[in-house]
Amino acid sequence: MNYFTSAAAKQRFLTLCVMGAVVFTALGFAIGFFWMGNQYPMIKESTFKQFTVSYNKIMNDYLNGAEPKKLINGAIAGMVSSLEDPYSRYLAEEKGSAYTQSYEGEIYGIGAELREEEGMFIITGLTKGAPAERGGLLTGDIILSVDDQKLAGKTFEELLGLVRGKEGTSVSLQIQRPNQVEPITLKLKREAIPVHTVTSELLEGGIGHVTISRFAEKTADEFEAAITELQAKQPLKGLLLDMRSNPGGLLQPTIKIASKLIPKNKVILNVVYKNERQTISYKSDQKKEWKVPIVVLVNGQSASASEVLTAALKESAGATVVGEKTYGKGVVQAFNQFKDGSVLSLTEAQWKTPGGTWINKTGVSPDFAVALPEYTKLRPLAIGTHMKIGSYGEDVKTLQMMLKELGYSPTGQEGMFDKQTSAALTKFQKAEKLEATGSFNDKTGYKLLERLREKLGREDSQLIKGLEVLKNGS
Repeated sequence: MNYFTSAAAKQRFLTLCVMGAVVFTALGFAIGFFWMGNQYPMIKESTFKQFTVSYNKIMNDYLNGAEPKKLINGAIAGMVSSLEDPYSRYLAEEKGSAYTQSYEGEIYGIGAELREEEGMFIITGLTKGAPAERGGLLTGDIILSVDDQKLAGKTFEELLGLVRGKEGTSVSLQIQRPNQVEPITLKLKREAIPVHTVTSELLEGGIGHVTISRFAEKTADEFEAAITELQAKQPLKGLLLDMRSNPGGLLQPTIKIASKLIPKNKVILNVVYKNERQTISYKSDQKKEWKVPIVVLVNGQSASASEVLTAALKESAGATVVGEKTYGKGVVQAFNQFKDGSVLSLTEAQWKTPGGTWINKTGVSPDFAVALPEYTKLRPLAIGTHMKIGSYGEDVKTLQMMLKELGYSPTGQEGMFDKQTSAALTKFQKAEKLEATGSFNDKTGYKLLERLREKLGREDSQLIKGLEVLKNGS
């Protein structure tokens, strides 16, 4: 059947069809572009073309070749870095996995504690029975490389990303041991290592001394277990909550601990989001009344979540704070973890105390300002440091101050390793049954630090004041 009465009508129909197809195609492109612009607003930016051109140029023409994943990860890290926010960061793949593992109930690694000092990564402790201890690592060992990747110039987080990994996989460490010339290579197998963040002890007079090192996934459960264990020994007369040098961590376990100690419906903190578009007030949902007086110990390295708990206990539970003004981190990060383990940790809000104070860069002030003895501020002497008569400088000055604090003085001219300094050091070495050379080496350094730690245990002025407040109420 012919629906067209003439060739002209047929031509008009075909023309309309073509025009309609063009219009619908254009409309489809417009809708698609509009959708893409809303879904991916970055493409609207005038500089986005520079990004795509640069990416293609690198992929096509860079002499040594490039990996797309590394380029994209680098671009994301660059975006975050451009915020100039010390707390926002992007951690790619293994680094991201290591970051999140740090807050979980266990990590998959070797069971070694580390510190970074002057670009070196030094073993400071070993988990009993863990691969590091079984495999022969010792306190004081310096890690030089992991799986043949040298650590020079790497960050602490990059090191964690290399050492940690999947359970059952192997990792090879090259270490430098003090007093040995050649490096040692150890091959260890990663295992599940429990993360403990709470320790406790019962002090004289029924005072429970509970230390929280940071706030991880199971910290609230550990805290509850510690309190239960202490109360099983005898009814508590006071709680000494030690959060000195606690860098913070997760907010939820912090709120859970606060809810145990703060009266029901009292404010713990207020979280204020961008442009004040949302404010969330977290309040205590205490199940059982807490009747034991609380003293909180803090210092200048107590930050973030530890400041949240300190301020909440001070303002909503009447706790007394002893020590030093805290660090002053009044912002909150949320993190997104991607399928490959990468993590975007982004500052998204500020938090305020129950009384509405924003403590950012100002910290929480103690009720009783108490400083630790001056010798606690002495910087540790680096592994491999050697001093003898004729040496001079800051290391010698530090050594002399250590000896003086331990009662081995006079130590001679400040900063100059002279005969008097050598004599004082010889006296210390003899007392500790070390080889009495009168020169400084790592073994002598370890023993000096050990004795200074013992001295601090006896002279911890902040802890002493905290106990005094709990016992006397002032």
